[in-house]
Amino acid sequence: MTTAILLARAQFAFTIGFHIVLPAFSIGLASYLAVLEALWLTTGRGVYLDLFNYWLRVFAVVFAMGVVSGVVMAYEFGTNWSVFAEKTGPVIGPLMGYEVLTAFFLEAGFLGVMLFGMKRVGPGLHMFATAVVAFGTLISAFWILSANSWMQTPAGYAISPHGRFIPVDWWAIVFNPSFPYRLVHMVLASYLSVAFLVGAVGAWHLLRDRQSQAARVMFSMAMWMAAIVAPLQVIAGDQQGLNTLRYQPAKVAAMEGDFTTRPGTSLKLFGLPNLAAGRTEDQIAIPHLGALILTHSWDGTVRGLDSFPRRDWPPAPWVFWSFRLMVALGFAMVGLGWWSLWLRFRRRLYATPLLLRAALAMAPAGFIAVLCGWVTTEVGRQPFTVYGLLRTTQSASPIGAPGVAASFAAIAVVYFIVFGVGFRYILRLLRQPPAVGQHGPESGVPVRSAGLTPAPALEPDAAPSAAGE
Repeated sequence: MTTAILLARAQFAFTIGFHIVLPAFSIGLASYLAVLEALWLTTGRGVYLDLFNYWLRVFAVVFAMGVVSGVVMAYEFGTNWSVFAEKTGPVIGPLMGYEVLTAFFLEAGFLGVMLFGMKRVGPGLHMFATAVVAFGTLISAFWILSANSWMQTPAGYAISPHGRFIPVDWWAIVFNPSFPYRLVHMVLASYLSVAFLVGAVGAWHLLRDRQSQAARVMFSMAMWMAAIVAPLQVIAGDQQGLNTLRYQPAKVAAMEGDFTTRPGTSLKLFGLPNLAAGRTEDQIAIPHLGALILTHSWDGTVRGLDSFPRRDWPPAPWVFWSFRLMVALGFAMVGLGWWSLWLRFRRRLYATPLLLRAALAMAPAGFIAVLCGWVTTEVGRQPFTVYGLLRTTQSASPIGAPGVAASFAAIAVVYFIVFGVGFRYILRLLRQPPAVGQHGPESGVPVRSAGLTPAPALEPDAAPSAAGE
């Protein structure tokens, strides 16, 4: 593989590494905002509107950064991967166009109302705008994941004499074999990522003010999400793994560090995959457990990398370790969620500093898991851009290494400045406690004028039960 292609791959990995975190943040946070506003309208508790206004500022910054990072990636298809764009354009182009027409326009059309329209349209229409923006983020995820899943499990196409992928069955293209599993897995990952960030922010403020009503509500809602959704994500991930075993067995072999095909495959907890030697060294493994998980049989056989041509092997060390870090973080989320559930029933959810500090430490866990999942999925697809059909070396633009290096350096400098400032600003916003009383005249929609009743002030001894414990 030439230096130019390696640089192009590194550049795309760098830009999408920033980008994938931002849409995940937007998807989860938009739905959270919709839930907060719905709870405010239905219960009349001003704390929900206070939290809505608190997180709305964060959403505005995240959404803007996500749009910018997405535009850069679109340019890279033309500059560094023009052959890929030319060959897959008849399939990928319409899917990306549908995302713009159905999702981005929807989000952009109602985002202004969501951000600035509370004084002008009233709570009912504002709630509608918030819900539409949240729905738009989910539609965006639908189309983007459909396009990416088609690259993983291509279907519904024919190949022209010039090597272009021509659509034959759009239903098969959109709902390709891996798409439903990956959509569920990604949406749940977005929700969990935001839940653990919200929980960490709530924990941060609870460690400083144990009686903060807003912090209690944030922390309580986040821990409910962790306790319920994290186990569902483990199940969704298992189902996606079985789908990957069926359609991308070489990727699973790399994920498991299996170089040799044998019955009763072990589950490797630790190891050092060595591509040159064709084995996983210094491994700590549980016999037969890998076969039991992947084939549901004690002596089931899982294909190793030795059953594929060496030129088709994925970079096993990257896939092996990114997968294990993702799984470890997933089970840590389950553990924290169930721990919080146990303390909730003991009525010590807000009175256990160790839990609060653990939640604070888990703030980036969801986003790190998303990045690890992306590495597992995309690096595990190598050496193909369209799995089994179009190789990465056949997809790059005819551009020299100096040109790619120059654009990579420029993008890296701009990204670290722009997104560094953006993330720093977000952290500054989150360090501040939520302002209390924004549901009054400051918002332009006093609670009573919306047909709601202000929640009474909390007494210290009544705080736990009133704050959602």
